[in-house]
Amino acid sequence: MRSSRSNLLLGCVLFCSASLLYLGMSGVDCPPKSHRHRWMELTLGSSNQSLSLAEHFPEDTPIIFIGGFPRSGTTLMRVMLDAHGAVRCGEETRVIPRLLTMRATWSRSVKERIRLDEAGVTDQVLDSAVRAFLLEVIIGHGEPALRLCNKDPFALKSLSYLARIFPKAKFVLMLRDGRATVHSMISRKVTISGFDLTSYRDCLTKWSGAVETMFSQCQAAGEARCLPVHYEQLVLHPEEEMRKLLHFLELQWDQSVLHHEELIGKAGGISLSKVERSTDQVMKPVNKEALSKWVGHIPSDVISDMAEIAPMLARLGYDPHANPPDYTRPVPVVHPFTHTQSVKPAEIPHPS
Repeated sequence: MRSSRSNLLLGCVLFCSASLLYLGMSGVDCPPKSHRHRWMELTLGSSNQSLSLAEHFPEDTPIIFIGGFPRSGTTLMRVMLDAHGAVRCGEETRVIPRLLTMRATWSRSVKERIRLDEAGVTDQVLDSAVRAFLLEVIIGHGEPALRLCNKDPFALKSLSYLARIFPKAKFVLMLRDGRATVHSMISRKVTISGFDLTSYRDCLTKWSGAVETMFSQCQAAGEARCLPVHYEQLVLHPEEEMRKLLHFLELQWDQSVLHHEELIGKAGGISLSKVERSTDQVMKPVNKEALSKWVGHIPSDVISDMAEIAPMLARLGYDPHANPPDYTRPVPVVHPFTHTQSVKPAEIPHPS
């Protein structure tokens, strides 16, 4: 009798324990999947995270890099592309240009290269590590998509290096009248290390040098890899320019790219940073408000010396003596892929 009671009691204890365990497990939510995990499921139909990143995301994946001088329309371009159903760009990472600058520094120092080679840290090892770091950041900082895109303006000072470690990547170089770019930078107090925001002359001189470096690297990459896009033409003729761009990127036309403002803040739509200076502007539809705001603000002595201060204006097709130029006319730009000027090494400071 006592044995039967003991068995019954034991059975009740086991039943209650199993019930509590089941109820507890059913009430626990699974941790959310990482962006990387979800990207692998989307693009590869694979959730096997035991494979290396290189096996999931090979180096010949066609990443899109958007860059150019700050205040040249890079944010507008990225939100318009973000509106495309197959693309995700996201906010600036800020770390990518800094890592690329570090990598360039290691290569330039002969003494440092010898030390690294002696340690077995060859260019191949470094390139593989840099590529893996960039991929982790690009994949991990936003929602998954079939085509991933990065927008860090000064990353394109390393365009030639990026083109080498990502042989199928494509580059979009945003160009804008330097007078408008510098006025926007000064009036909105966009600080860039080494630029004197109290001097239009200083900023225009440095703008010209920085843009020349990126434009020359775009030239070296070739027209199949790098597409220059003029901000003025983008806001004046958005559909025409976006059709050219999507054809260049081998993407199907998506009407949503002309109405990015309708997708901001919506689920599966466009995410904006609260700290980027262009956020308030790109919340509006594409517009022409900023085209000639710079007129009347640049000192007369700078205006008179403009062709010498900023020679890249003429090279990009902007009349340095017109205030403002007629932006509605097609830009007679010196085509980057026929220009013979050699590519200059770049050391452009990153926005602080």
